[in-house]
Amino acid sequence: MAEPEDKTRRAPLDAVGRFTATEAVAAALSLIWLVAVAAYSFTAPDGTGPLGIVMTLMMVFLPIALIWVTVTTLRSVQELRAEATRLQSAVESMRNAYVTTQVQPSVQRKLEEIERTAKQAETALATFTSRRDASLVVASADRKAAMAAPARAAPAEDQPALALGTPAEDLRAPLSVGDFIRALQFPESPEDKDGFRALRLALEDRAVAKLIRAAQDVLTLLSQEGIFMDDLKPERARPELWRSFAQGERGRGISGLGGIRDRSSLALTAGRMREDPIFRDAAHHFLRTFDRTFAEFEKTATDAELVDLADTRTARAFMLFGRVAGVFD
Repeated sequence: MAEPEDKTRRAPLDAVGRFTATEAVAAALSLIWLVAVAAYSFTAPDGTGPLGIVMTLMMVFLPIALIWVTVTTLRSVQELRAEATRLQSAVESMRNAYVTTQVQPSVQRKLEEIERTAKQAETALATFTSRRDASLVVASADRKAAMAAPARAAPAEDQPALALGTPAEDLRAPLSVGDFIRALQFPESPEDKDGFRALRLALEDRAVAKLIRAAQDVLTLLSQEGIFMDDLKPERARPELWRSFAQGERGRGISGLGGIRDRSSLALTAGRMREDPIFRDAAHHFLRTFDRTFAEFEKTATDAELVDLADTRTARAFMLFGRVAGVFD
């Protein structure tokens, strides 16, 4: 497509190629002067000597030369004015571009603040709409266990209980919901002490440790492709969809969970899964482990806790691999 012609840039060319009103007036004056001189030459007595001839020539051509010098000067002034207008337009464009580049960071900060506010509002709304099971006593996320304790078979009546040999995990406090969610987010930086503490506690839990290691493997493999979970902005899904997934529903009924829409990340992940069997096995192992662990977590989790978990790096990796593997198709 041709670029639109700049009017200010075209002005000097138009001034040069067009016969202006000033030049028309100058031509008319020149013609009048020539007629007047001719009339005078025919009526006046003949000039004698070289001096008379010189004076006659000066009388004919000097006024005409003065007229056209004036015309040329006026045209030069007009061209300079057009050039000044063009330069002023260019300076104005540069100033507007500079102002735009200075305003963009502030606009970006405003958008980030709006996004954080919306996120807090959605979390608060989820808290108000969390389920209220009569048989479920909701404790603080700092104290409530993330996973329900597995039921143990009662010892046989004829077999006495032994004081020794108690597994170490039975003596440990269960992993809290807050630490579980924090561990799935992984530490934000080397100075994130709370993140490393939660990760250490999660790795001490046998069931959760499997998910942490599987997530760490796929996140490392994704980073080799330049895919980082912090760069993905998934669409939020309702807690009811997460509960349906935990209860075994698959396909289009839970397609809202596949909130990752970044085409380049989806294409790179799909290509790597087709070409790299190690990457593919790690992805399927992660999906299976996330499925089992999340199903246990959902049994005692509130809607607000499901929303918090869905915003972790591990949950975003699940959304990405779930879309590529067809979990939501």
